[in-house]
Amino acid sequence: MKSISVQELRSREGVPLIDVREPDEYAAGHVPGAVNIPMSSIGTRLDELPDGAFDVICQVGGRSGRVVEALEPRGYDATNVDGGTGGWIAAGFPIEK
Repeated sequence: MKSISVQELRSREGVPLIDVREPDEYAAGHVPGAVNIPMSSIGTRLDELPDGAFDVICQVGGRSGRVVEALEPRGYDATNVDGGTGGWIAAGFPIEK
């Protein structure tokens, strides 16, 4: 499974970011530009995933890791964000609400 740190995520440009947390978690604060597709519903929303490479984030990296592991065999070019949104906030990076 491919993964990147929150520091690497911050320097990436042009790579879509999917936040797989639940809507209430996403609304409380998320990485700018992240699109919310909760892990609980991603199986029925695969048509909303980007065509090319994209990153997947959750709160600490567990749920997003499981999503990446499920998507890779289906041909998706997904990368997990280690540390998740919590790591992003801990690093002092900005969030959107």
